[in-house]
Amino acid sequence: MRLFKKPLSKNVLSKKALSKNAQCGFTLIEVLLALSLTALLLTLLSTGMYVVARDWNDNTERLDAKLDESLAILQIERALIAAFPHSFNSTETLLREVYFDGEDNRLRWVSTVSPQRLPGLTAWSIEVVSGGGIGGGIGVRTAPAFSDDPTARLDNVEPRIILPGYDLEISYLREPNALTREWTGEWLGSEQGALPLAVHILFRATGVEGSDYDLIAPIKARRHRSIMPNSLGAGLGQ
Repeated sequence: MRLFKKPLSKNVLSKKALSKNAQCGFTLIEVLLALSLTALLLTLLSTGMYVVARDWNDNTERLDAKLDESLAILQIERALIAAFPHSFNSTETLLREVYFDGEDNRLRWVSTVSPQRLPGLTAWSIEVVSGGGIGGGIGVRTAPAFSDDPTARLDNVEPRIILPGYDLEISYLREPNALTREWTGEWLGSEQGALPLAVHILFRATGVEGSDYDLIAPIKARRHRSIMPNSLGAGLGQ
């Protein structure tokens, strides 16, 4: 005698399917919890990316600023090393004088180096500029030297700020005698008849984040062949 299984009714099959789906699916609370965790992870990720990008931009800006400062100081150093004993006929003394006006916070000289790489001699001026419409810092002026006194042309040029937020202190190496060399805070070419042995400039940052820079530029072409230097400062033994 053969036995046949009674086929399951549609109601029984649907109940089993619903029971199986209920076991495999997620509850509403689980779905909401998963969405909340996903949103939290995305928020943390976006915040981290923003912080990294901000730090990267800040570091890049600081690096660019340091690079600009270094290039500006390098240009000043090149112009000082290439200083030239430019001579001219003074309208006051009617004598030939060497153009070099050096104080402890300002310096004017003539160099064979030009910022635009132009031929001929260039008069330079470096000084502290405070306030005004162009801001404070180290200002530079340049003008053609020609064959006369370039002071008036330099005065007519607006200073260009190359180191904002900086002060400077300048000293000049002199040789009173063959055995002595010393730094002084003033050097006038009209009195010495020659250029100093070297120029030392301390670029001092006035802000908290800035760094100080030291520059020592030896000068080779110190004397003009038509002018006898002052032995008390320029050092005739050199």
